[in-house]
Amino acid sequence: MKVLLYTEFENQIGKSGLGKAIKHQMRALEDNNVPYTTNKKDDYDIVHINFYGPKSYYMAKKARKNNKKVIYHAHSTEEDFRNSFKFSNQIAPLFKWWICKCYKLGHHIITPTPYSKKLLEGYGLKNISAISNGIDTNYFKKDSKLGEEFRKKYGFTKDDKVVMGIGLYLERKGILDFVELAKRLPEYKFIWFGYTDLKLVPKKIKEAVTTKLPNLIFAGYVEPSMIKGALSGADLYIFPTLEETEGIPIMEACACKQKAIIRDIPVFSGWLEDNKTVYKAKDIDDFEIKIKKILNNELPDLTEEAYKVAMSRDVKKVGKELIEIYEKVMKED
Repeated sequence: MKVLLYTEFENQIGKSGLGKAIKHQMRALEDNNVPYTTNKKDDYDIVHINFYGPKSYYMAKKARKNNKKVIYHAHSTEEDFRNSFKFSNQIAPLFKWWICKCYKLGHHIITPTPYSKKLLEGYGLKNISAISNGIDTNYFKKDSKLGEEFRKKYGFTKDDKVVMGIGLYLERKGILDFVELAKRLPEYKFIWFGYTDLKLVPKKIKEAVTTKLPNLIFAGYVEPSMIKGALSGADLYIFPTLEETEGIPIMEACACKQKAIIRDIPVFSGWLEDNKTVYKAKDIDDFEIKIKKILNNELPDLTEEAYKVAMSRDVKKVGKELIEIYEKVMKED
């Protein structure tokens, strides 16, 4: 059995969460000794498609015509397309129609969480399995040296309390609340990692990202080593996202034993428990209260329990689950 991992617009999406998910797939297959290729000209038994562009659609059509098996990875839903780029809400119904057209070409659909599986089933799609995008726990682990380098690079003293966020410049990612929290809490330092071309986002997001505050830094895109350094050297990670299909950054935070507050939204139910593995906030006021309590050491440290969550989603485990799906599909007529 040989797998073709096919990714359209690979260069453009490489820096996103989707790009990380694809790298995790490669690592998972390598760790489980499953032959794979990324060259569509190579021979293969199964094509695993990660995107919904026109080339991906025709790749799936061609594979089916040649009696090859198709796994379609549903990383996106109508719900997480909304509140992203300019006009995304207006074209969201069309987006839903198109991704369904793509996903239906899969002999089997994989999506990251039971939550996203439920959404897809609501679209009328079938043959869906929920498998985490996974995390490389060999790489993402607390690194005190990188943590010190992070604080030095961005001018944070040992006494500064640093709150960090990760994500594209999208409303859906909660970036507006992140900026508002920096305004409300001038006694703490806030830093956000990630980047989106400001030509693609609504005016209010552009205004938020260009906000000038003495305690707020937008660091842009950085290499994974700096993210690991920030997760090792910051005092708190917050994830104010409004919608996800999974959320790789919170898994990275758990793996690095970083204290975390996430928004209390359905996608995190069942695998991230409030007051046990992370703290959850219902709204911006709740975030503000819990940030203060954590940074003042008024709430118990949950990082050891959070670390167990990260270990349960290690890429090796994900690889075994992927192989089970591949083998199942190969046996089907």
